[in-house]
Amino acid sequence: MPLFGSSFSPKKTPPRKWASLSNLHLDRSTREIELGLEYGTPTMNLAGQSLKFENGQWVSESGSFLGDRRELQRLRKRNQQLEEENNLLRLKVDILLDMLSETTAESHLMEKELEELKQHSRKKK
Repeated sequence: MPLFGSSFSPKKTPPRKWASLSNLHLDRSTREIELGLEYGTPTMNLAGQSLKFENGQWVSESGSFLGDRRELQRLRKRNQQLEEENNLLRLKVDILLDMLSETTAESHLMEKELEELKQHSRKKK
């Protein structure tokens, strides 16, 4: 006899009345109809522009390709201008560095000559 009352004995569960609820036995068309597996093409809204995914690329749904092309062309032109400006500035920096190194070398030579002249004049005295 248990110390605190009757012992715990759960009831046995009754056998299932329905067949398996697994969707593995359904063919594809039945699964799509019953479970809603037809999603369609993925779409998204980005910065007020609706895009859909087709053939591995995001394509504009609104069809405003002309505006996109004009904007793209303007950005490419601006990018080319900035690249040319960047190349010009790099060239200027290279020229300035060459001029600085040349001036520094001349300065060192002049300092050396000045030291030699000072030493030569001290020897004569």
